[in-house]
Formats: sequence, C-alpha cells, structure tokens
Amino acid sequence: GSAKSYICQAAMNELNPAILLKIVRTKMPFGKHEGWLLADLPVHYLEWFARQGFPKGELGMLLETVLVIKSNGLEDIIKELKLREKQRPK
Repeated sequence: GSAKSYICQAAMNELNPAILLKIVRTKMPFGKHEGWLLADLPVHYLEWFARQGFPKGELGMLLETVLVIKSNGLEDIIKELKLREKQRPK
C-alpha cells in the first residue's frame, strides 16, 4: 500500500487497541458536542480543549488521542475503526 496506509497501520499498532475502540464507541458526555462520538469531534473543538486543558481522567486521554490522530492526518484510522464497528455482530 501507500506510505500513508503504512503509517496508519503503524500508528494503529502503536496505539492501544482498547483506546482506539473507545474513541469510536464513547460519546461526549457534556458541552457543545454532547452525544457526539469522540471520533467525530471537530479538530477546532479538540484544539480548544488542548488550550484550556483536557478533562481529567480517561475522557481527557481519549480526547487527546483523537486530536493526535486528526492533527497527524491519520483519520483513516478512525474510518477503519468505524467500519469494523459497523461489521461487529451486535
């Protein structure tokens, strides 16, 4: 595949799979984008958190992970995860 898909694969291997699954399963519990999947949050909103300080605990870590993925142009990881989630037996 292309260099980009190679980088995506490497990043997916590097990132904890449990964390990746959480960003496509967890909804934002409060604020302007309440109810959105963390993976779908816009970059400007995540950058705002980066400036203000991410929430404490797991939520903050997940939000920061989404920002890292998106700001490194690795949205393909999120697309791939969402695809896998859709295909997952309920």
